[in-house]
Amino acid sequence: QVQLVESGGGLVQSGGSLRLSCVGSGFTFGNTRMSWVRQAPGKGLEWVSSITGAGSSYSYGESVAGRFTISRDNAKNTLYLQMDRLKPEDTAKYYCTLGWKVTNLTVRGQGTQVTVTS
Repeated sequence: QVQLVESGGGLVQSGGSLRLSCVGSGFTFGNTRMSWVRQAPGKGLEWVSSITGAGSSYSYGESVAGRFTISRDNAKNTLYLQMDRLKPEDTAKYYCTLGWKVTNLTVRGQGTQVTVTS
């Protein structure tokens, strides 16, 4: 079955950086478009970024464009999200999932918490 394991979250000050990772298994990782989504406390899911299977195309939500970078290493079945110039409003639980510009979590891991202090 599909398994996704996110890691790399933590507590960081505003302006800092974090790199999230997501290891996928149970599906053909390199052929699968992947996304990061996040959910802040008391709010709905927000799509963050997506990348194609080959990693040649990607897209970002308006709130993170220019600050976050999505990438992948298909040899390691791993998806990444480099987050720079973090803001308190980036505080959320971050999930990786399958698909392009996903706004639901039919397939999800346990998520990784990112907390940005001002």
